[in-house]
Amino acid sequence: MAEATAARRRSRGSGGGAARRAERTAISTETAKYIERNIPNLEILNEEALEIIETNAEQVLEEIGVNFVNNPAALDRWRDAGADIDGERVRIPKGLARQLCSTAPSTFTQHARNPSRSVEIGGRNLVLAPVYGPPFVHDMEKGRRYATMADFENFVKLGYMSKWLHHSGGTVCEPTDIPVNKRHLDMLMAHMTLSDKPFMGSVTEPSRAQDSVDMAGILFGKDVVQQKTVMTSLININSPLTFDDVMMGALEVYAQNNQASIISPFIVGGAMAPVSVAGTLTQVMAEVLAGIAYSQLIRPGAPVIMGAFVTSIDMNSGAPTFGTPEAAHITYGAGQLARRLGLPYRSAGSFCGSKLPDAQAAYETANSLNMGLLAGVNFMLHSCGWMEGGLVASFEKFVMDADQLGTLHHLAKGVAMDENAQAMDALREVGPGGHFLGCAHTQANFKEAFWRSDLFDYKPYETWSEEGARDTASFANARVKRLLETYQKPAMDPGIEEALQAYVAQKKESMPDSFT
Repeated sequence: MAEATAARRRSRGSGGGAARRAERTAISTETAKYIERNIPNLEILNEEALEIIETNAEQVLEEIGVNFVNNPAALDRWRDAGADIDGERVRIPKGLARQLCSTAPSTFTQHARNPSRSVEIGGRNLVLAPVYGPPFVHDMEKGRRYATMADFENFVKLGYMSKWLHHSGGTVCEPTDIPVNKRHLDMLMAHMTLSDKPFMGSVTEPSRAQDSVDMAGILFGKDVVQQKTVMTSLININSPLTFDDVMMGALEVYAQNNQASIISPFIVGGAMAPVSVAGTLTQVMAEVLAGIAYSQLIRPGAPVIMGAFVTSIDMNSGAPTFGTPEAAHITYGAGQLARRLGLPYRSAGSFCGSKLPDAQAAYETANSLNMGLLAGVNFMLHSCGWMEGGLVASFEKFVMDADQLGTLHHLAKGVAMDENAQAMDALREVGPGGHFLGCAHTQANFKEAFWRSDLFDYKPYETWSEEGARDTASFANARVKRLLETYQKPAMDPGIEEALQAYVAQKKESMPDSFT
């Protein structure tokens, strides 16, 4: 019904005319293009090490196997493909999973409703997306609390207004004031209407993945969705070596409809994987081979991203730790394995275990972000806002991290070596003992010469002290408020928005509320 409403409005032209009028009066926020690396990837493993890991991963699949639980159809697909099935255990002959993975595209475009914000995922590109999944939020005024739909919408607005973020993300926080079986509808509606950047679909139940596809069909057109990728979704593997029916059910929906999935082990080293780097990489490789192969059994050519969410564990408390050397080793190594498979790679983020946006958060996050850039990551989920091991989405840290993503853009540019960059004229003009502040080369280049934070305070101590001696979190708090106060909704065809609202209303009316 909602699609028919949108179609009628398009045919009358009233929605299109209103959308064009809205576009003429709307203020568009600036978003940097996705990162295109001009620097080399850091490769930590030599050829022998890579071959050992790949061989061991194939051996795991053949000898140990993986479990596809509560999913008889998946077992039938694997049986037909040539795997050995024993109960819910799937043992995959050597070479079969890799052969199946070969049909997955090495790069793909995720289309946004604003075509200028579409992103190319794969190759030497890096797409940055915000935090995903925390049930709690935090800000300076209200502290730590359960997330609400209002918080969710504010994060979507902040993501839309963040220059260095290319993607609106998915569950930027979990709105606990909305029934579990209905909140995905409100979250999708927020991404589709409050932002015009690319977004992610729901994966918490296969029917919710189908709702995501249906709503995308209203937004983009049903035929467009079958021809183009307009959503990315996060499909976590139940490490070790287990593929549950909920995640696989969502994967099946997205693959059938030509939409992208990040197929990602969720590993805390020492708990869900061995404590060694090589052992963990072997498990990561085995799990992604099986998961991506399964996506191609559903639909050969379905777009996928090889994921690797990996952190270590504190052996005293059992808590996950972030920004550690071991996590970096695994992230670098998994990047090499992804490139050898010819697949886009997802990893890294603004990871930290801190309870506040403090020095611990900054150190761990800086380590994790730079690791992702150098590892060759193509899609970085959690690139801003992550706090307390992923339990909390922080408003202040969101804008602090988003500001620092600008450094990744500038680092990735590499070193220019054209005539202007060589600056020989400046060296000749200034000569020995002079200074470059007033020379012609500086005057021509100073605006773009150095990256500058939009958040940090560069004033002299006296000025900083007179203005309240604020720390970075205080500056971030003020920036959050300023951004939300000046937010303007991006233009949208009223007929499409009305059809989306009708779809959401009809779906909500069709089932009772459930908070389980």
